[in-house]
Amino acid sequence: MTGYHTRWVRPEPLVEDPERIMIREALAFGKALYDRRGVLGLSVAELAERAGMTEDEIECIEEGGTVPTIALLRHLAAALNADVRLTSGHDLGSVWFEPHAA
Repeated sequence: MTGYHTRWVRPEPLVEDPERIMIREALAFGKALYDRRGVLGLSVAELAERAGMTEDEIECIEEGGTVPTIALLRHLAAALNADVRLTSGHDLGSVWFEPHAA
């Protein structure tokens, strides 16, 4: 960056790396699943049974190892008696499961 002011060169804009976006989305998805499971007091085994998945699959999601798909979000929302909520952005609060109205 030396000489920036003397040469009147603008720095190139930061471009989001698609791989980093995928990682952040996977982490947000995992956190949302973990949080909702905790609120319901479910173990990994109980959620896996409800969702028709294996414990390893649930743990992989919660650890941020699975990129969320619409189908998977809907499937897990049904198992959690919740709706999926998404916001723009890719931070940890951008995905959550909202309980169905009682």
